[in-house]
Amino acid sequence: FLQWHIRTHGTVSSVPEPILRNHHNIECRDAVLDWDERKPMVDEEGQPVTRWDGRTTKPNPVTGQEVPDPEARVQAYTYTHPRPAQWPEADYIVGNPPFIGAKLIIEALGEGYAFALRAIHSNVPDSADLVMFWWDKAAELVREGKVKRFGFITTNSLRQTFNRKVVQHHLGQKNPLSLAFAIPDHPWVDSADGAAVRVAMTVGVAGIEVGQLHQKVDERASEQDEAYEVTFTRSTGKIYSDLTIGANLTGVYALQSNGNLGNRGVALFGSGFIVSRDEAASLGYGKDAAVSNRIKEYRNGRDITQSSRDVLVIDLFNLSEVELRAEVPTLYQHVFANVKPERDTNNRESRRKNWWLFGEPNTKLREQLHGLGRYIVTPATSKHRFFTFLDSSILPDDALFTIATDDAYHLGVLSSAVHVHWALRQGAILGPTPRYIKSSCLENFPFPAATEAQQARIRELGEQLDAHRKRQQAQHPELTMTGMYNVLEKLRQLEVVPGQARDDRLDVAPLSPKEKQIYDQGLVGILKQLHDELDAAVAEAYGWP
Repeated sequence: FLQWHIRTHGTVSSVPEPILRNHHNIECRDAVLDWDERKPMVDEEGQPVTRWDGRTTKPNPVTGQEVPDPEARVQAYTYTHPRPAQWPEADYIVGNPPFIGAKLIIEALGEGYAFALRAIHSNVPDSADLVMFWWDKAAELVREGKVKRFGFITTNSLRQTFNRKVVQHHLGQKNPLSLAFAIPDHPWVDSADGAAVRVAMTVGVAGIEVGQLHQKVDERASEQDEAYEVTFTRSTGKIYSDLTIGANLTGVYALQSNGNLGNRGVALFGSGFIVSRDEAASLGYGKDAAVSNRIKEYRNGRDITQSSRDVLVIDLFNLSEVELRAEVPTLYQHVFANVKPERDTNNRESRRKNWWLFGEPNTKLREQLHGLGRYIVTPATSKHRFFTFLDSSILPDDALFTIATDDAYHLGVLSSAVHVHWALRQGAILGPTPRYIKSSCLENFPFPAATEAQQARIRELGEQLDAHRKRQQAQHPELTMTGMYNVLEKLRQLEVVPGQARDDRLDVAPLSPKEKQIYDQGLVGILKQLHDELDAAVAEAYGWP
């Protein structure tokens, strides 16, 4: 107001007092949950229930590492007669709700609050982010004709499966909502901590309407302030729940044939499970058979996209605490000192109680991989979507998505442009990076009805592709998959498209000296040939020219 007044009148002398008058139109209260009373939570014995405050740490007396301080507790609460908060009458709703992911709601707001909030909002899945409670409420008001439009800034995870279920619910009603405007991906600076995040912007309107979709093609940080200069392409049409226009891929269904193929790796919930080779040796790895059977090779997404950390992991799957202490006491002592302090503050009782086991040991994954000599992985989040084989002796981290097959035919089809484009369209975006989702990228992907000869050709090229990359990385340890595919992408940008004048191509600089080195070390020209041949073979299997 003051800035506007000075620009308009050139002085502050005429500013009225008080500057801000109380028009009773600003309310300081919870926007999505109302209740009669908030009571301190107590256990069966009447003792106060508390949780870690989520911030305070102290040095571990054994390792010296910072761990949650078990004495830093805050009271937990229950909420009596919880109900959706009522919003004041308005013509338009505009907001920027809190950026709190589904897994962090309990940690940030407490178990009692999260339970009450989820219990009264049947349209919002438990796996949805906090912002979707605002989105659901606003969409309902617009569809009922009580509000003309709403517009929200949310994290760009709005497009992910667990969030877009809320969007799809309102788009698919008899009195539907339509998206009048959407930006799926835009840079943003979080005011809470100054962190760079990615946001989506959506505007909802009642009825069946076409919308305007703005998709980012370029962005640059402003030299003047924290703002970004963003260039968009604009298109008009029906905007679907995944914030796209065109073929409605949100309506595809899971295929039974793919149901048992994919899975995420294990989730540790305790960095103390990870050990170096020297640490493993000091615990008896390579000397004690019982210890060696419980320490395994371990890979996460960064190990695949960049350079491997060459670490091992202590896997105590299916051991009771008594068995662990009796059979492998050195491992018991290690995880007691390095894992238990962190687990003692975990919000989930099963993880506190079974502190020596992975937070998500993934029994189904182990069953899927049993009997295989190798299996396919792709980083769950990666700039480039590529697939590679891992030996079955390696345990995959939750940051890897696994495909339980040792057949290079599947590796070939998944590595083709057909599947890569499908995954980019069907997947999600985490920050600026594409994310591979089981339900939308793999389970509903139709593999071609290939002949035996076509399968053999794709299988041969899949083997060659995997062997080529592994061979070049073995010869040049500093060579990474991301580096090779960065250069491959640039080669494709530099390609002259038939019928297109050279000057009409994207303004792409020639390979830099560093890129030329990667090109030579990775034999990226051959890598490109393999992908081109694979794309042609897979297209033929689909019956496409």
